[in-house]
Amino acid sequence: MSLYCGIAFKRKLFWCYRLLSTYVTKTRYLFELKEDDDACKKAQQTGAFYLFHGLAPLLQTSAHQYLAPQHSLFELERLLGKFGQDAQRIEDSVLIGCSEQQEAWFALDLGLDNSSSISASLPKPEMETELKGSFIELRKALFQLSAKDASLLSTAQALLRWHDAHQFCSRSGQPTKKNLAGSKRVCPSNNIIYYPQVAPVVITLVSDGTRCLLARQSSFPKGMYSALAGFCDIGESVEETVRREVAEEVGLEVESLQYCASQHWPFPNSSLMIAYHATVKPGQTEIQVNLRELETAAWFSHHEVATALKRKGPYTQQQNGTLPFWLPPKLAISHQLIKEWVEKQTSSSLPA
Repeated sequence: MSLYCGIAFKRKLFWCYRLLSTYVTKTRYLFELKEDDDACKKAQQTGAFYLFHGLAPLLQTSAHQYLAPQHSLFELERLLGKFGQDAQRIEDSVLIGCSEQQEAWFALDLGLDNSSSISASLPKPEMETELKGSFIELRKALFQLSAKDASLLSTAQALLRWHDAHQFCSRSGQPTKKNLAGSKRVCPSNNIIYYPQVAPVVITLVSDGTRCLLARQSSFPKGMYSALAGFCDIGESVEETVRREVAEEVGLEVESLQYCASQHWPFPNSSLMIAYHATVKPGQTEIQVNLRELETAAWFSHHEVATALKRKGPYTQQQNGTLPFWLPPKLAISHQLIKEWVEKQTSSSLPA
């Protein structure tokens, strides 16, 4: 009887595992790596590493696109040895994801030189020559990466930056220590645990029914316009932030809101972009630009925006000296907001 029960239990357990989706299996595997240093160290043996230098990822160029090369643990140990570094430096790496086959992915910055780092910064030019690539600022390279690489490198940079900026306990002032996966830091003197944080940011496409409002900051590339965006204040709901930001930046009052989507964004530190469509009150569409926040803002017609969506930008000046406006690339959630608005306007104008 006990033997039969044991076989039945094993069969039931087997089918439970069979029923787990790939997503659930992968998520639980990543959770294990974050909580168990031994499991994480084992995963590094067969994992892949993305390299950074001063928060800039190592990239290679191929057919007008950037590729993010992966390196095995063996290759990384060999590289470190060649530059006179101990393999223990690999403990500075952070876990950033895994494949469906449970190949773990890590990121390691060889250019950060801080009190928590085991070794000093490695020379950038010599490393670029050795690795046959270049360490390129992520903001410049982001839109020339594949969606997968862009997501991984954004996660990696955000985590590496957070660890670099949170090396000391805010209560005791003592150095904190990261776990092997880099999912948290602990103060040894009082056991306070610090987890990486993100800043919530709303990004809002305002419409008056037939037009949408786009704006630009002086820091934007020339000719680029985007939706309005701003950080959430303490004590605010996301909806309150949308209403406040629209009022502050362009002097308009929001009448209705509709949630669109969200996206992690590594700039300026680590932000969670929460996207909304908003409409303003009829007859109250006069823009009053807050020049402390924006360089300019304007209403654009459906035709103007649809035309701009087809441009790849950035563009050079035309013969008359004007610069046709262009929109953020497809990878940015603002692009998704604008595209959704154009598609909705197009469908509503079609005959029933």
